[in-house]
Amino acid sequence: MLGFTVAALLGVAAAIPTISTKGSKFFTSNGNQWYIKGVAYQLTDADPLADGTQCALDASLMQTLGANAIRVYHVDPTANHDSCMQSFSNAGIYAFIDLDTFTTYINPISPNWTTYAYQAYAQVMDAFHGYDNVAGFFVGNEVLNSGSNSPAAPYVKAAAADMKAYRSSKGYRNIPIGYSASDIPDLRPNLQNYLACGGNASQALDFFSLNAYEWCGQNTFMGSGYSQLEMNATDYSIPIWFSETGCNTIKPRTFGDQAAILGPDMDDTWSGAMIYEWIEETNDYGLISYGAPAPTSGPVGSGVVAGYTRTGTPTPISPDFPNLSSQWATLNPTGVSMSAYTPTNSAPECPSYTSNLWMVSGNVPLPTIGAAVNVPSVSQSSASSRSGSPSGSSSGAPRSSGSGSASGSASASRSGSATASSPASSAAAGAASSASGAAASATSAASAASAEKGAVVAGGFMVMMMAIVGAL
Repeated sequence: MLGFTVAALLGVAAAIPTISTKGSKFFTSNGNQWYIKGVAYQLTDADPLADGTQCALDASLMQTLGANAIRVYHVDPTANHDSCMQSFSNAGIYAFIDLDTFTTYINPISPNWTTYAYQAYAQVMDAFHGYDNVAGFFVGNEVLNSGSNSPAAPYVKAAAADMKAYRSSKGYRNIPIGYSASDIPDLRPNLQNYLACGGNASQALDFFSLNAYEWCGQNTFMGSGYSQLEMNATDYSIPIWFSETGCNTIKPRTFGDQAAILGPDMDDTWSGAMIYEWIEETNDYGLISYGAPAPTSGPVGSGVVAGYTRTGTPTPISPDFPNLSSQWATLNPTGVSMSAYTPTNSAPECPSYTSNLWMVSGNVPLPTIGAAVNVPSVSQSSASSRSGSPSGSSSGAPRSSGSGSASGSASASRSGSATASSPASSAAAGAASSASGAAASATSAASAASAEKGAVVAGGFMVMMMAIVGAL
């Protein structure tokens, strides 16, 4: 009987077209180009897709808003998501799900990709692949935040490659797999190109997305910096979109950037945007409220976290909610049909090594699970200056709701921190004269990493340099 119930629910959900990618665009299974009008949806650190009653209330109001997608930063793969996913499907709303968790995200300072993380990511995919309104999965959120973090990029790409291989091995539909990047001008172009480069579709990501808060107040396409984002994406080979946007440093939020993203300035290149965020909390980005802030003293009521009620009937916050709704109501790009679209953009070249800006040497072998060699290439000279936390506020951990306030980038609301230095690896095999000290450093890093659950896929430097030492 239970099997029949679940099958029936999934059968109803199948009425919504599925999402796939072709070239640089998203398409529905009925052949129409798809654009994202989404909202970040994380009410607390707990899984928001496990409370069917709450999802039904929120999905109904999101439909009124004009949303067609949500982004959920962390979920419990052991929970039942049928009711929530059905409510969102009924409202025409798709979900992008982050695969990483507070214990499995890729650390930008001491990056690794472990069997433990692989299994955890796979468990989330297993839990959600059957829902036709899953539009995509993220393998990371703001892992890299400076050039010094760039050695972590091969680990992000390896995670995507392994998850794509897992998806194929299980016979799942080709749910797009991508990454959500910080908007760091010195880092963005290289990272954007690296995650799509190489010409091997099994290793390139299916989409790239950006958390960008450049457009504040009554800005313009040229004045905001969006014109530069558009220029950098014009020939991109995979879909690109905004996984977070909605600057709140100038009030009220008018969401004028939506007319650029979903209008003629950008809609031939970009695939839409996700607004940060659904719930009102300390960071003041909310589109709705579940009630007035809780009293600062006395008993804490049910559903209250960090001073804000996080359950119940959602109430639109004015003027943000009506402003966004008004923008979206006038923006309905049609794009091109899948049958009429022939991709012409080639995969970008893998960026070359640039000291302190991009410390990965081209199309290096990826540290995928079971890989014999993995070499995120970094210079010896830069390694000594990279201890401590990266510049910027992000640790690479998934977004945490209700834990703090966010500035212009909304990135302060986080959990976890990164303090260890990333293991250095050689930019050139000819660095044999420093092999002994470097190998000792790599061995120390590997020893520290072995405390992790699962088999650690260690940094490529150790493999590479130990081979050099063995040859001497």
